[in-house]
Formats: sequence, structure tokens, C-alpha cells
Amino acid sequence: MPDEHRIYSMSVASVYVHYVAKAERKGRTKDEVDEILRWLTGFDQATLDRHLADETDFRTFFDEAPLNPDRRMITGVVCGVRVEDVEEPLMQEIRYADKLIDELAKGKSMDKILRGAS
Repeated sequence: MPDEHRIYSMSVASVYVHYVAKAERKGRTKDEVDEILRWLTGFDQATLDRHLADETDFRTFFDEAPLNPDRRMITGVVCGVRVEDVEEPLMQEIRYADKLIDELAKGKSMDKILRGAS
């Protein structure tokens, strides 16, 4: 698709390293990043690890994810855009992940980040 966003074909692993680095710069951990991604996607750790090792692209990653229905509770602004207003479904899933990692880096408790599910 010529007008498709470039990130859709990027590997999740290529962005994941930035998620972990951002979290660790703020005193958080890779385990917390993994917990967030497991909560969002519904993947277990082995499945998440496999997708990272296989360098799965974002489209496939989210297509294969069972997805947590509570992710719809994620609201706020990422990169100047309200995540709840993003119309493209795949981009919204990516923005949800970005928002959760931002919250982690800003020091929010895991209970709040995971919308009370922790």
C-alpha cells in the first residue's frame, strides 16, 4: 500500500530497544516494559520473546495479538495526538504502546499504567 505508514512494516524489536532504553533512563526496568506489552497484547512472555527474536513487524504483531479489551481505557496525548482519537486501528494500537511506555518513564505506578489490573 503506497500510503501506508512506514512503522507498520518496521520490526517491533527495533522499537522495543528504544522502549527499554527510555524506561531504564528513568529508573524503570525491561521487565516492566515486558509486563506492559504483555498486558496490552495478551501475549505471554514466550510469545512476546518469539516476536522480538523473529523481528515481527508491527502489522503482524498486532494482527496476531489477542489484545486486552481494557486498552480502550488508555487516553491522553502522545506526539501531540490524542490516542483515543487515532482513527487508523493499527496506528492506535502502536500509540497505545507508546503512551503506556511514556507513563512508565514518567514514574506512574504499574497499577495505574495497567489500568488497575496489576
